[in-house]
Amino acid sequence: MSSGCPPQSPAVAKCEVAVEGECPLLAATFAYWDNILGPRVRHIWAPKGDQLMFLSDGEVTFLANHTLNGEILRSAECGAVDVKFFVLAEKGVIIVSLIFDGELKGDKNTCALSIILPQTELAFYLPLHTICVERLKHVIRKGRIWMQKGYNIISVLSLEIVPIMELLASMKSHSVSEDIDIRDTVLHDDDIGDSCHEDFLHKAVSSHLQTCGCSIVVGSNPEKVNKIVRTLCLFLTPAERKCSRLCRADSSFTYDTGLFVQGLLKDSTGSFVLPFRQVLYSPYPTTHIDVDINTVKQMPPCHEHMYNQRRYMRSELNTLWKTDSEEDIPPDTVIHTDETFTPDLNIFQDVMHNDTLVKSFIDEVFMLKPGLSLRSTYLAQFLLLLHRKALTLLKYIEDETQKGKKPFRSLRSLKTDLDLTVEGDLNIVMAFAEKLRAGLHSFVFGKPFYTSMQERDVLMTL
Repeated sequence: MSSGCPPQSPAVAKCEVAVEGECPLLAATFAYWDNILGPRVRHIWAPKGDQLMFLSDGEVTFLANHTLNGEILRSAECGAVDVKFFVLAEKGVIIVSLIFDGELKGDKNTCALSIILPQTELAFYLPLHTICVERLKHVIRKGRIWMQKGYNIISVLSLEIVPIMELLASMKSHSVSEDIDIRDTVLHDDDIGDSCHEDFLHKAVSSHLQTCGCSIVVGSNPEKVNKIVRTLCLFLTPAERKCSRLCRADSSFTYDTGLFVQGLLKDSTGSFVLPFRQVLYSPYPTTHIDVDINTVKQMPPCHEHMYNQRRYMRSELNTLWKTDSEEDIPPDTVIHTDETFTPDLNIFQDVMHNDTLVKSFIDEVFMLKPGLSLRSTYLAQFLLLLHRKALTLLKYIEDETQKGKKPFRSLRSLKTDLDLTVEGDLNIVMAFAEKLRAGLHSFVFGKPFYTSMQERDVLMTL
């Protein structure tokens, strides 16, 4: 019998996943609608070890069935994935379920990939909801191809279910606090030279803001790494800080797609290899900061990042579709086979644009006496200034384009009128505005698509 077909017995396959630390996830399930037997659970993933709350296999099956009830008449576009969020107070659990159509044994079935958590973890999970959902959506795209070709979808789903369990466990123990004490950051030092060189801190914060607040901090000293992580998190919102992670002192976490700031330790040889696919699939471009050698590099801007991400995603799915057997290409392999798109694995570039906003802030904040609340207040005013500049930029573009009805053609006027003639300042405010209005970069720079080098040439002439 094909491994893509459901088992004929009512027994549910289950695998226990060894996760280091306390995993708040109770279970993950893959269920489908059987036209004869109704909702059936195909597979259960459960973290191994002691848990504060335990669900029996029967309870997990009941909860998984609950998500598919009423979906038999589901009407959705081909390939659509519906996200449903259930809070079952009587069971004390929350269920996040992704409903999609797939083929099992040649028949079209309604399927559900669900994760189950205790209701007490609701506040912990909500900031991470978007991260988990986006990662599960993409593995479903690959899984639907695997199902249609008659391959084992469970092996594909496990490639993301297990890392999400590990992510939630790591965030439970090492997530950044919503309220950061400035005394635990570089901004509390008496002098900027106490912890790092002035130019390094300036470049790190500037690039961090230019890449929408997404950064990777790597190094050999966990205390130094975490101090820079907390410093960068000062420039994030409380919700974004909950999606950031400190490094672990005894061993390094793996890189996780979707986190805003994450600290990672180098291995015994002094190196850390970043996974290309996961970095490219991050929702925003990323800054790479090495605290050992004081280097700062960044990915291309948002519109180029999204362009590369979507082309690579299509290339990956096309390659999976062309496979002749399940063993030809593992679903987590970096794709190089599409001749129309060869990804540049060296995706981090030097920070090309200087700015005046962060430079002035760094210079002035260290003129204030440490140990008082002055520096925290000054930081809050700086972030408020950037937020208002971003809102002004959005309003300016709305007026110039009649709310998107016309293409945007007056970048030179925008830079002059909003006092953003310095390229780094423009990039920082554009990144803030991108988070307020997704797709702004692509709209402003328009089509045809400019590479980062071409874009820099264009900006220099305006």
